[in-house]
Amino acid sequence: MGILSLFESGKIDLVSSEILLFEIGQNPNPTRQEYALNVIAKAKTFVMLDERVEKRAREFDALGIKPLDALHLSSAEKHAQITFVLVMLVFLGKQKVFLVLRRR
Repeated sequence: MGILSLFESGKIDLVSSEILLFEIGQNPNPTRQEYALNVIAKAKTFVMLDERVEKRAREFDALGIKPLDALHLSSAEKHAQITFVLVMLVFLGKQKVFLVLRRR
């Protein structure tokens, strides 16, 4: 079952973030931009970029995670969206990632 199918069936929540909006804006394909914006418009939670997110992203970056991916992870951690963190781990593919997920 794909991520969107899981969301549409109510099994997971969809979370959007300021960094996602930035990344979508970087896509040169207007059709893909529109599709992505329509998908994240359905999110109930929006994570703003703040000093806490940036600080944590720098810590992930120091572990070798690419800067944009580090911002995604720190945004997810800010709101303890474990599902989103797991999605990002799949997205990171072959990169080595050392994460400790913690509940608040």
